[in-house]
Amino acid sequence: MKTFIIIGAINAFLAVALGAFGAHGLANKLEPKYLEIWKTGVNYQMFHALGMLAVATILGQYAACSIFRWSGWLMLIGVILFSGSLYVLSLTKISIIGAITPIGGVCFLAAWLLLVIGAVKNM
Repeated sequence: MKTFIIIGAINAFLAVALGAFGAHGLANKLEPKYLEIWKTGVNYQMFHALGMLAVATILGQYAACSIFRWSGWLMLIGVILFSGSLYVLSLTKISIIGAITPIGGVCFLAAWLLLVIGAVKNM
């Protein structure tokens, strides 16, 4: 539980910081297309930071359920792969990096599906 509170809060902090950096530090340096890609990374990072905090809350009651724990880890992996690849793509404009993004998206989908499965089995 504590782990996902910390990881979720760090990711929320980073999403705010990276969003501000994009809006103020990159606004005049990136083409609008790449600034939108950056914003997408920030948005998904924040959504899943909140998801990790939700996982932490659920684990407070269902600590023995590894399905919920896996959900949180997949959200973190998704942030790294999905948002991380979008940040790198925005800054480098190396389009092949975009091939990593869908892997992160699949991690997000699996994480949310595991939350559903965990709820059906345990709640």
